[in-house]
Amino acid sequence: MAFDTAGFEQADSYRYMPISEHGLIGDLRTTALVGTNGTIDWYCCPRFDSPSVFGSILDADRGGSFELAAEVPTRTRQFYFPDTNVLITRFFAADGVAEIQDFMPVADESSEKARHRLIRRVICVRGTLPFRARIAPRFGYGAEAHTTHLEDHAAVFRSPSLTLALTATAPLESDGLDVWSHFKLLEGESHVFALDQIGDNVPARSCPRAEAQEQADATVRFWRHWLAGSHYHGRWREMVHRSALVLKLLTYAPTGAIVAAPTTSLPEQIGGGRNWDYRYVWVRDAAFCVYAMLRLGFTSEAEAFMGFLGERGIMRGTGATGPLQIMYGIDGRSELPEYELSHLEGYLGSAPVRVGNAATGQLQLDIYGALIDSIYLYDKWGQPISSARWDEVGAMADWLCEHWDQPDEGIWETRGGRRNFVYSRLMCWVALERAMRMANRRGLPADLPRWRESRDAIYRQIMQRGWSVERGAFVQALDDSVLDASLLMMPMAKFVSPTDPKWLSTLDALTTDLVSDSLVYRYDPTASPDGLHGSEGTFSICSFWYVEALARAGRLEEARLAFEKMLTYANHLGLFAEEIGPTGEQLGNFPQAFTHLSLISAAFNLDRALG
Repeated sequence: MAFDTAGFEQADSYRYMPISEHGLIGDLRTTALVGTNGTIDWYCCPRFDSPSVFGSILDADRGGSFELAAEVPTRTRQFYFPDTNVLITRFFAADGVAEIQDFMPVADESSEKARHRLIRRVICVRGTLPFRARIAPRFGYGAEAHTTHLEDHAAVFRSPSLTLALTATAPLESDGLDVWSHFKLLEGESHVFALDQIGDNVPARSCPRAEAQEQADATVRFWRHWLAGSHYHGRWREMVHRSALVLKLLTYAPTGAIVAAPTTSLPEQIGGGRNWDYRYVWVRDAAFCVYAMLRLGFTSEAEAFMGFLGERGIMRGTGATGPLQIMYGIDGRSELPEYELSHLEGYLGSAPVRVGNAATGQLQLDIYGALIDSIYLYDKWGQPISSARWDEVGAMADWLCEHWDQPDEGIWETRGGRRNFVYSRLMCWVALERAMRMANRRGLPADLPRWRESRDAIYRQIMQRGWSVERGAFVQALDDSVLDASLLMMPMAKFVSPTDPKWLSTLDALTTDLVSDSLVYRYDPTASPDGLHGSEGTFSICSFWYVEALARAGRLEEARLAFEKMLTYANHLGLFAEEIGPTGEQLGNFPQAFTHLSLISAAFNLDRALG
C-alpha cells in the first residue's frame, strides 16, 4: 500500500527543511549539515559514524539542533566561500543584512586524537539585525541524558559518552538543558560561537573574534591549497570542483577511508522504509572515488585509500563471502550490526531510522572488479603498487577464478535473494582483465593461463546468456528479460565497444524503459522484485552514467543536453543526494559520494569528447 504523505508533509513541512536545503561543512573526520535557515540539524561527534549530537533532521523534537537566525522576517541565501568548504548563509531583512560563516578547522590530517571544533561567526554587514541562538544538543541519537553547566560566556554539555563546550562572545542563558542567546548586531559588529569536544583533562577554550578570524583564514587557505592540485580545466569546472570538495569532505583522514555519505536514514521515498546508514566505507563506492580523484590529479587521496586497504588488512579477509566484504567501518572494522532507533520518527515520518548496515553479510561479486580496477589505475597514474599489494591482488584473482560463476545480491544490495546478475559477471571480468594488464605491464608473477581462461569464460557467458534476443539488449540477470541501468557501465569498463551494434541496441532499450527525461531508474522493481517495500526515485549515478554512455556512443548533443539537465537538479550549492524524486526533490542520504564521483567522470569524458 502506498504511503499517503500529503497531509503529513503539509502539517510538518515547517519542522523539516527539504533535504536539498542544506550545505555541508567538515574537518575530514566528521561533518555537519547547515540548513538555509541557519540551523545545524545533523552533526555527529567525533567521527562520521559516532552518534548524533544534533539530529533534528531525523526527529524535529527529539534529535537536537543548533539554531542561529535573525529574529525578524528575512530572505536567506547560501553559498560557499569560493573554492572552499566554508559555508556562508546570508540574511536579508528590511533593516539590514547579516551573514553566518560556518566552518570546521582542519587539524593534523593524520591524527585520530585531533580535537574537533565547529565555529559559527555572525556578522552584520549592513544596517542592524536582531539575532537568536538556541543550542540544544541531544546526545546518543537523542537517547542519552545530559547536564548543562553555564559560566559567563561558556557552557559545558556533559553526557556519559561525550562532553562538549560552547564558548561565545554573546551573552548566554540556560535552563540546565539547553542554551540560548538573544543579541542585536549593528553594521560591522559580530559574534562568535564555537563548539568544542573536550575531555576530563582537556579544558574548554575560548574563541575570541580575532582567533575565529585566524581560524577562518587558515581553513580557507587549506581548502584552496588542496583544490589547486586539480588538473581539470574543462567546461564544468565549478561543478566538478564542488564535487571534488564534497568527496574530500567524505574522507576520514586518519585512515584514508571514504564514506558513502555522511548521513543515515534519509529516505529514498517519503514515508517509506528504504532508509539506510551510509556512514561507512563501501568498497565499490570508495574504489570509484579513487578513480575520480585520480582523474583530477589528486593522487594523495588514492594513496591514502591504498594505505587503508593495506594497513587494515582489508584484502586479506577469509570470510564466508571471500577475501572482501562489501563494506567496512572507517577504522577498518568488519562488524556493523544494524539496529533501529525506534524513539526517532524519521525525516518527515519516514521510519525506521537505522544505525549500522546488515548488508555487510551480502555477497556482491562486482566489488572485486571495482577495487582491482582502482588499484590498476593507481598503479598506472599514481605510484607502482607494492609487492604486498600485488600478492593480495593475485590472491583475489585466484579466488575469483573459483567463485565468479555463482549468484549474488548484486550492486543494488537487493534483499530478495541471490541471482545471477550480469553486472556482477561484468565486474568479475574487469577484475581479471585489469589484473592481467598489471601483470603483463610490470612483469609480475601471475597464473595468466588460468586467469585468461576464466576471463574468457565470463565474456562468453555474458554474450550468450546475458543477451536477450527478445529485448535486443543486455539484461539484468542471466537468461532474463529485465533491464538494469548498471549495464551502462559496459562500455566504460571496456567490455564492449561503445559503438557495438549490441550495445547501441541496449542503450536504446534502456532509454525506452528506464529513462525519464535525463533521469534514470535503476530497474523496475515490479518486474524484478527486490525484497523491499515501497518505491524510489531515479538514481543520480545512473543518470550520469547515461550521459557518459551517450558521449562514448558519439551522441554528443544528447549527452550534453542530458548532462546540463542533470545539473539543474543539484541544490543551490551544487550538491546531490542519492536520488531525485517525482517532482525533482532530492531523496536519500545527502550528499552522496556515488553521485558526485559519477558527475566528475561524466564531465571529464564529455568535455574530452566535445574537444
